[in-house]
Amino acid sequence: MVHGEVWTAKELFVYPNEYIYWTIQIVMYPFMTGLVAGAFVLSSLYHVFGVKQLKEIARFSLVFSFALLPVAMMPLLLHLQFPFRGIEVMMTPHFTSAIAAFGIVFTTYGMIVAAELWFVYRKYFVETALELRQLTGRSVTQQFRYVLYSVLTLGAWDISEQALEKDERAVKLLAGTGIPVACFLHGYAGFIFGSVKANALWMTPLMPVIFICSAVVSGIALCIVTYIATMEIRKALHAWKQKSSPALPLLDEMKSAELQVVTMTARYLVMFLILAITLELLDLIFRGYTAVKSWDILRSVIYGKDFVNIFVIQYGMGNLIPFFLLLLPRLTIRRAVAGTLLVLLGVFMMRWNVVIGGQAFSSSFSGFMHYHLPIWPDNLETFKEGLFGALLVAITPFVLFWGLNKVIPVFPVKDTH
Repeated sequence: MVHGEVWTAKELFVYPNEYIYWTIQIVMYPFMTGLVAGAFVLSSLYHVFGVKQLKEIARFSLVFSFALLPVAMMPLLLHLQFPFRGIEVMMTPHFTSAIAAFGIVFTTYGMIVAAELWFVYRKYFVETALELRQLTGRSVTQQFRYVLYSVLTLGAWDISEQALEKDERAVKLLAGTGIPVACFLHGYAGFIFGSVKANALWMTPLMPVIFICSAVVSGIALCIVTYIATMEIRKALHAWKQKSSPALPLLDEMKSAELQVVTMTARYLVMFLILAITLELLDLIFRGYTAVKSWDILRSVIYGKDFVNIFVIQYGMGNLIPFFLLLLPRLTIRRAVAGTLLVLLGVFMMRWNVVIGGQAFSSSFSGFMHYHLPIWPDNLETFKEGLFGALLVAITPFVLFWGLNKVIPVFPVKDTH
């Protein structure tokens, strides 16, 4: 059976060898890489630009960006017919194609995030290792943690004020360097689509810029949702512990701190959302104004076949409604959750409309193809290219984030900086 035949439905005149080859995993690929870049940009707002109100969520988003990083490759590996060849992109990087350059960009970005995390948490590593060293009769778990944190110090045990000042300067330098690298990491995903001359919907120089702006929007939105969920879990655990320890801080203080961070972060989300919407509408208006040869088939797709996906779900539910929800005064936690979830829906639908919608019309310009997402898998291929494969990619970063939080807690008892 031809790859794509199971989930492709054809309409009117379509060439026999045409199918929807790029499926849900290729939708998830730019979506996940966008979350990586957006989360890192959010953390850099504090480390580079000194927005002190974002200090707590900046550390949170930096760890979350590192958890998202390995997942950026998962959709491609699941989509490949021979996934073991994927390591060749990392082992033999070169600039002869956008995909080949992924090895250099991904490796560079990974080293920057890992180095920045180490400088941010170095004091915590040293203090934890020293505390465990002083314990006599350490248990197996404590001995393992002592060895782990001793290794993580990399032999740098100096935590004097001068050493910590050097750490702060290193963090600022790495964060400033990482912003263009993070943008390039996701911008090249838009470059892959924008450079395809054979596809009328993808061929536009604005595609990389649109991808970058929507990436920042999605990353900030996901960090807000995850931060709220984490804070709610902390408050529930705190309320349970407070019954036996009344000296702990009051829950009202935690709630006000949470709302303050969410409100400030939502302001930056709205700014980037305005920029992303403006660029997308500008691209749409430019296509209609120039009305090149392929505009007739594009118009039938944009205003006909995919009207609901583009104008109702993406622009309406994913852009317009959350814009007003987040812009209205006296922002509440519930309204912030609803707005950011709708923003994530809008960005995901933007990726869907680009990837799937770009393959919807035939090269004959006289036929259409429809993608039916495999829900229940009956073989390995329908699992990878279906709903369960997409859910696997979506859940993995939260599992990694939970594991990272055990080693480098985003809400440490002792402040690292």
